[in-house]
Amino acid sequence: MQSVLLETPAGITARLGWDPKLSDHERKRALAKEIVASRLGLEPKDVRVDREAPGRFGFHTQLIAEKAGAELPLKIRNVNFRAATVVAVSDPDVSLGLDLRDAHPDDVELSVMKRHSHLFDETDLGKLLAHWTRVQAVRDADGRGARVAADHVRLDSPLANGWIPDRKVRYKLADLSRDSWIITLAYRQPPA
Repeated sequence: MQSVLLETPAGITARLGWDPKLSDHERKRALAKEIVASRLGLEPKDVRVDREAPGRFGFHTQLIAEKAGAELPLKIRNVNFRAATVVAVSDPDVSLGLDLRDAHPDDVELSVMKRHSHLFDETDLGKLLAHWTRVQAVRDADGRGARVAADHVRLDSPLANGWIPDRKVRYKLADLSRDSWIITLAYRQPPA
């Protein structure tokens, strides 16, 4: 699998990997293992990456990293789109959300974006993608995902911060785009 390190805010490490021969699960585990091992100065063979046990029906499990059966104190988030995967790793008290899109979306995806984006000029593909990926990253960071309608997410005018009005949490937004992939990270560092 080919992968590249993405430029991220301090305390967060992310990689983009792609390989159509590997499943989503294989790609995200391999990337997570690579990041965790590098971050902690371990050998990749000593890191085990697995999914947490579901807490209830409909619960979207996250990846966890272990060494010698002990869970490592890191948060792992991932997102997949076709044959590409992005994995981000941070300290456990950092809130993270990711979105990954092709820079050239198909007509079906464009239709969904336009229906929920509420932009004045939906013909500007660059602005539409920037807006949509930030909205999706905020929904992911919030943890409720699709249970929050996309048009409930608010973004400031420079698209640097996002929030959902029913919660008092604001997320910083970082553009991690690379090659033909539009990648957005929503994150919130713990209060100092």
